[in-house]
Amino acid sequence: MKIGKIIKRSVGLVNALFICLMLLVAYSERVSPMEHPTLSLVGLTFPIFALINAGFLLFWLLIAQWKYALLPFIGFLLCGSQIRATFPLNLWRSNPPEAHLKLLSYNVMSFDGDKKENGQNPILNYLKESEADIMCLQEFIVSGKSQYLTQRDVDKALKAYPYKHVSKENPHMACYSKYPILSVTPLHAKNSRNGAFAYEIAAGEDTLLVINCHLESNRLTKEDKATYEDIIEAPETAKVKEGIRLFTRKLGENAAKRAPQAERVAKAIAESKHPHVIAMGDFNDSPVSYPHYVISRQLKDAFAQSGFGAGISYHLNRFYFRLDNIMVGPTLQSYKCQVDNTISDSDHYPIRCFVAKKQ
Repeated sequence: MKIGKIIKRSVGLVNALFICLMLLVAYSERVSPMEHPTLSLVGLTFPIFALINAGFLLFWLLIAQWKYALLPFIGFLLCGSQIRATFPLNLWRSNPPEAHLKLLSYNVMSFDGDKKENGQNPILNYLKESEADIMCLQEFIVSGKSQYLTQRDVDKALKAYPYKHVSKENPHMACYSKYPILSVTPLHAKNSRNGAFAYEIAAGEDTLLVINCHLESNRLTKEDKATYEDIIEAPETAKVKEGIRLFTRKLGENAAKRAPQAERVAKAIAESKHPHVIAMGDFNDSPVSYPHYVISRQLKDAFAQSGFGAGISYHLNRFYFRLDNIMVGPTLQSYKCQVDNTISDSDHYPIRCFVAKKQ
């Protein structure tokens, strides 16, 4: 009997330790990477700690130890918003009302190298057939040579969108809309390779503020990605340990660059004179991160609100994270948000949803 109690208490202490680590990781999103670049990266590990504590919860329930089961249950309650952002379980998802908009955000990765086979490009075909009302695109780069995909090809395919804004300089982004784009405001520093654009869009009787984001990329080389794969396969080797130091330093430096970009977006949202606000794009960070936290203080994550599952949007080199987001203001409700993994021609999957005014 005594041995059994000792074992349960020992396992309980280990569980308490992992709960503390999970909470530390969950609330690391509130730490600015400009102050602590490396600490800001631990949010990437949140799914691991959540799964470990889910395992503890299942263990205590199976052996009917309700008192100990309260430990992971309370831990989950304390980081409920992070869990919902990382893995929402919206089992019952209602259809949007008749008056709605369909949104699409997609990092098109230069249309897979401006590929044009028999006059067709699969990413461009996807956009054409999406039936979205407003599309925000990142890494929008086309060729000037007719044997590759050109701006003329894109405009011809997307003729259903009479209103557009295409940035021909860094950051390379575009917005195609079925509704008039009244103004365009850059939200990035001059000569910046990443940032955001704010569009005022007249949708019926309402004017929307739509922000297209492409926050700082991690700029990982082939060698960096190979190191990451080595970390996953054999993290104990000396070579990998050195690679981890270099890898985390590089990620931390770019996380510090994303922070002021996210703050600039948050400032534009706070200062908007329009009640209906949408921000979408490639945040280049996980749902448990400073950019996501800063922007979601004013907007709701559409995937957390109406999506299901992990919603992984970046899918190469074993970097399986949801980096792409659609966020909506408090006057709007999202419906059926989905990361569409049926097209894999870019390193990102598109994310899409329906939005309508709250009644």
